[in-house]
Amino acid sequence: MKKSTNQNAFKIICDIIGHKYVVSKEVTSHVKEYTCKCCKKQLTTNSNGNLTELTPTFKEINSILEDIYTRRMVRIK
Repeated sequence: MKKSTNQNAFKIICDIIGHKYVVSKEVTSHVKEYTCKCCKKQLTTNSNGNLTELTPTFKEINSILEDIYTRRMVRIK
């Protein structure tokens, strides 16, 4: 029960002050995943470079993109 109360408090703080996003995962040099320090909301960059909510579809896209990118980097080196 305590966690949901703390989660709601952080959500209210983020609604008032704004989110504090940090890079949680670097998929490629251009695509990154971000997480809010307070409320743990997750975002990623889309094809236009804008931030969008990290849905299961975007998670799958990012994992496939990361695999392709790492294979390519290994092949280039």
